[in-house]
Amino acid sequence: MYARLAEVVRSGFTESVHFGSVAALAPDGALALARGAVDEPMLPRSSAKPFQALACLSSGAALGGPRLAIAAGSHTGEDFHAELVRAMLAEAGLGPSALGCPADWPEDEATRHAMVRAGEDRARVRMNCSGKHAAMLMACAAAGWDTASYLTAAHPLQRQARSAVERLSGEKSPHTAVDGCGAPLFALSLAGLARAVQALATAPQGTPERAVADAMRAHPEYVGGTGHVNTELMRALPGTVVKGGAEGVLVAATSEGHAVAVKVIDGGPRATSAIALAALAEIGAATAGAESLTTVPVLGGGRPVGEVHATL
Repeated sequence: MYARLAEVVRSGFTESVHFGSVAALAPDGALALARGAVDEPMLPRSSAKPFQALACLSSGAALGGPRLAIAAGSHTGEDFHAELVRAMLAEAGLGPSALGCPADWPEDEATRHAMVRAGEDRARVRMNCSGKHAAMLMACAAAGWDTASYLTAAHPLQRQARSAVERLSGEKSPHTAVDGCGAPLFALSLAGLARAVQALATAPQGTPERAVADAMRAHPEYVGGTGHVNTELMRALPGTVVKGGAEGVLVAATSEGHAVAVKVIDGGPRATSAIALAALAEIGAATAGAESLTTVPVLGGGRPVGEVHATL
């Protein structure tokens, strides 16, 4: 059912193997590469954030530039991320307590250490999903919708999010789950996820879909953060939209229309970028410039003694 997607080699010995599924689309939308269970329902996790950002934009939220990028991103909780989230909430007439995501430490290690030294505690604005939640609250304020119940699946904003996922993927979501941040999460197939990100990346100028894609391309530091692999991959391949998600999910689409969606079934994310790049190269997409991301070093005694690489 699942395919062998990547292996971990230490000192010439294959130590571990990642199985899962990958679906890649040619620019004309044809399924150019399929490994594993590409037609089975899966949970896109934070790879769905660009579509949730689209729902916020379409609902009237005043989002653009970094605001739209962080709405579609999973930021690392650095100071400039937290400051923008606070500003977005203020524009909606709200404060950090309105955020429905849990309090968390920033993923950025330097920022986390600085907070600990300053005696600060974990905070909702530092949680990697707080940009999405701030955008959702902005949309509710703009549309006159209730902000206290914005995370319920029946809320008008979440119905808009479901509609965006279903429209762009071309399929009905068979299951609604709750994501780690508390927001509704709509299942779809891996092939459907690839179709959705392709539609976003190739949308015509002037459309809300194109606005989301262009904001992510222009401000990758708000999609991830300092050293974040999604940010680095977008910088290495200008024009490419990239968004990872928890439990081994990643989507990417080039401006030419090549698209890929990856799901590692053990939930580990370390090989997802390498797998996505291998799939894009396999279907003819240009990946020059991202060579350093095609493998992940395996360390021994603090130095490289092997690598994690794709096995498509």
